[in-house]
Amino acid sequence: MSQKELYNVAILGATGAVGQKIMRLLEEKEFPVKQLKLLSSKRSAGKQMIFNGENVTVEEATPDSFKDIDIALFSAGGSISKKLAPEAVKHGAVVIDNTSAFRMDENVPLVVPEVNKEDLKEHQGIIANPNCSTIQMVAALKPIQKAYGIERIIVSTYQAVSGAGAQANKELEKQSKDFFEKGTMEAEILPVKGDKKHYPIAFNALPQIDVFQENGYTFEEIKMINETKKILHQTDLSVAATCVRLPFFTSHAESVYIELAKDGVHVADLWNELRNAEGVLLEDDPATQTYPTPLSAAEREEVFVGRVRKDLDNDRGFHLWVVSDNLMKGAALNTVQIAETLIKNNWLK
Repeated sequence: MSQKELYNVAILGATGAVGQKIMRLLEEKEFPVKQLKLLSSKRSAGKQMIFNGENVTVEEATPDSFKDIDIALFSAGGSISKKLAPEAVKHGAVVIDNTSAFRMDENVPLVVPEVNKEDLKEHQGIIANPNCSTIQMVAALKPIQKAYGIERIIVSTYQAVSGAGAQANKELEKQSKDFFEKGTMEAEILPVKGDKKHYPIAFNALPQIDVFQENGYTFEEIKMINETKKILHQTDLSVAATCVRLPFFTSHAESVYIELAKDGVHVADLWNELRNAEGVLLEDDPATQTYPTPLSAAEREEVFVGRVRKDLDNDRGFHLWVVSDNLMKGAALNTVQIAETLIKNNWLK
């Protein structure tokens, strides 16, 4: 497909939280949309949504929905992506998929534009958007890796309930209200759909995001480990992750420990790399208690980094605090940025 001024764009999962943010970002960034098609399940078909001041009717997604579509932005669940993404490609669309369905496929680029945009040149019609927690971590670590090399990463995440979907937000609201009004609360949905055991999320911390694997790690943790190696092009990188759900609505925070490949690096050196990094904002001044928080990062596009400090026992070890809006850079924004990068570099095929 050759570059042109305007593009026919489809959003699959348009009525969901990520889909709605994608649509809003397309408006705000004046994305070159010729015609926008909004797709969803049969249940949501017929709903009216407004884009650039005009009503757009949501349609039921079918294999034929992608005829004449140039760019298809998917955010409707892995099983749906597996079914409809190949169909969209057959019709000539380039698919940018938010699910985990294709992330580890060796023929599918897994991309954070600030980190590895060159991988987009190798796409075969499908491009994967990484896991929200992975996106913000690799965005913060890429400039450090480039300058000094990284041999090891240990990350603990503190993830907002919105990462589990809109229903999880409602559960947190209900449990909090019940606790203050009745003194009791019931667990309903979290940690993940299909679990036999549930815990309240309000006033709690759940060290489980997604299902457990045979090795004791959750699927969320495995995603972070494998995706980080793929995006950073470092298969021998040592990565360990513990992912935790906490009772706030927006933004994921991460405590990241890294071990560098070079000696003699100082905190000021990491600060310099982070200050110059695309899409990263350094907020780090212990004297004034300056550091990013989930609240301060909400609705912001940047990946925020603070609390940079050298490990007390390992000269090559450093600790960082990384925060970003999980529905923005962690999902919708990165999706739109991939599409923008494809157009800017004439990499649509």
